[in-house]
Amino acid sequence: MKKKITTKEMTLCALFTVLTAVGAFLKIPVPVVPFTLQFLFTMMAGLLLGGRLGAASVALYALLGLLGLPVFAEGGGFWYVLKPSFGYIIGFVIGSYVTGKMTEGLERLTFGRVLAANFAGLAIVYGMGMVYYYIISNFVIDAPIGLWPLFLYCFLLAVPGDICLCFLAAGMAKRLKPVIANM
Repeated sequence: MKKKITTKEMTLCALFTVLTAVGAFLKIPVPVVPFTLQFLFTMMAGLLLGGRLGAASVALYALLGLLGLPVFAEGGGFWYVLKPSFGYIIGFVIGSYVTGKMTEGLERLTFGRVLAANFAGLAIVYGMGMVYYYIISNFVIDAPIGLWPLFLYCFLLAVPGDICLCFLAAGMAKRLKPVIANM
């Protein structure tokens, strides 16, 4: 039997869909790879809404972008699936789900458990993003990239900021989860 979604849950899903879209445009200029706050908001969606609703909010973000709304960092539209970076968006959906599943139903939400869930989400996002980037670049759009440049540009230069966001999200979730539960 499926549980009906409440007005509160719909509102929170919509909120995190919007926050993820806004996060795409909150950029910190760094060389080569743009650093945005999308990862923070997708992990917070999973942590605060749970796996199912967190992933639903991020999937709605992805759907809106694919339908043509300019919510992605570089616009929107169905053609975005041919961008090598689209794998990170797929990773956001799956990462949000896993992060939420790892922390939902815990009697005591500790910083360490939340941080571990965030790192699992981080691994999923980067794993999906890098595999997709490699496949699209090398086999679809004929812009070959080797494994070392892929690792350097799509992981090594980008991950330090997201590791910091894992810590930030863990601290925020630990404080915000009880507030949301009592709304």
